[in-house]
Amino acid sequence: MRIGLTGGIGSGKSTVAGFLREAGATIIDTDAIARTLTGPGGGAMAAIEQAFGADFVAEDGAMNRDRMRALAFTDSTAKRRLESILHPQITAVALTQAEAATAPLVAFDVPLLVESGRWRARVARVLVVDCSADTQITRVMQRSGWSRERVEGALAAQTSREARRAAADVVLMNDGIGLEALRNEVVKLAERWGCERMSPP
Repeated sequence: MRIGLTGGIGSGKSTVAGFLREAGATIIDTDAIARTLTGPGGGAMAAIEQAFGADFVAEDGAMNRDRMRALAFTDSTAKRRLESILHPQITAVALTQAEAATAPLVAFDVPLLVESGRWRARVARVLVVDCSADTQITRVMQRSGWSRERVEGALAAQTSREARRAAADVVLMNDGIGLEALRNEVVKLAERWGCERMSPP
C-alpha cells in the first residue's frame, strides 16, 4: 500500500515517519530528494541556473539558498518558478524509489501534499499528523531557537490545519501524548496497512 504522510511544521511528522520505518515501512522523503536535486551537481541545478542565472549557483555547485530566499521576498513569482522546476523532478524520483521498494507499506513524506494537489491520486490513504498551533509554536521555538514571530510567520505561510485535516483519511493527534503512546498508534496503523508481521518495540 502507498500512503501520503504530511503535517505542519512542529507537528511531529518526522517522528511519525521514524516510527513507520521502525514498523517496516519504506519512507520516501521528498524534502531529502529536493536537497539532493538542489545540492552540488544536483539534477535540478542546470534548470535553476537557466531560469534564475549563475548568481543562484553557489561555488560548490549547489543552489544558493540565501539568494533564493532573498529573491522570494521581493519577487512573488520566484517560489512558483522554482517549484515548477523542482516538483516534477521530485515526483519522478519519489515514484522511482517507490517502484524499487519491497516493503508492504510505502509512505511518501510530503510536507506540501495538500498544497500540491497532485499526490492524492497517487496514494491509497493520506495520514495527517496534527496538533494545536500553540504546540507547534512551542516545539519549533525549542528546537530551532526561532522567535515566536518567526514561527507564526512560517505557520501562516503553510496551508491551514483545517484544509490539511479535510484532506486526511486518518488524522493522528500528536498533542499531549508521550512518545510511547504515539509509537503504539503508528504501529497499529502500519499493521492495518500491511505491516502485519511487526509489533510494537
